[in-house]
Amino acid sequence: MNKRVLAVSAAAFSCLAAGWAGVAVAAADPTWLVRGRAIVVAPDESSSPAGLAVHNDAVAEIDITRFFTRNIAAELILGASSHEVHLGDTSLGSTKVLPPTLTLQYHFLPDGLIRPYVGAGLNYTHFYHTSGTGGLDDLDLTDSFGWAAQAGADYMLTDRASLNFDVKYINIETEVKSAGTKVFDLKINPWVIGVGAGYRF
Repeated sequence: MNKRVLAVSAAAFSCLAAGWAGVAVAAADPTWLVRGRAIVVAPDESSSPAGLAVHNDAVAEIDITRFFTRNIAAELILGASSHEVHLGDTSLGSTKVLPPTLTLQYHFLPDGLIRPYVGAGLNYTHFYHTSGTGGLDDLDLTDSFGWAAQAGADYMLTDRASLNFDVKYINIETEVKSAGTKVFDLKINPWVIGVGAGYRF
């Protein structure tokens, strides 16, 4: 796995584990929430020059949330997807996408049966294992740093177990290069829609 991806993920997880010292002090009893989600990654793509299209994918996602207070938490989102890329009606092949994302959240009703939240944060996206007979395997997609926004809600089954619905919009912009020369600017900017279950401990 790319060393930069490991470094970013490790740094993000370290922030969670450390509790972001100043904020963690305010929490009487910080807790963890681990979720598994089934997600659809639906790109809202555009390119310059125009013509590139990036297809949807459905995959699994794992996220880890650390509560610093009863209302404030941070979530590290981990998952990978694969997307077919078209130029007009021609398939260029596919690329795998690894986009670890860290968001800071506000939870509105920490004692409610339904617990809505919003979040915003940062994303790092790494492209790897490009393949295909249409030429994508001869192209290079540069890694991307961008922002992310999130909204969702937990429905409590018990005081620890919950069902979850979550929507994220992630800013992902890459340069498509051939032999080191840029041939496209590509904005993928996916909507990530997920449902799943979580357990708090």
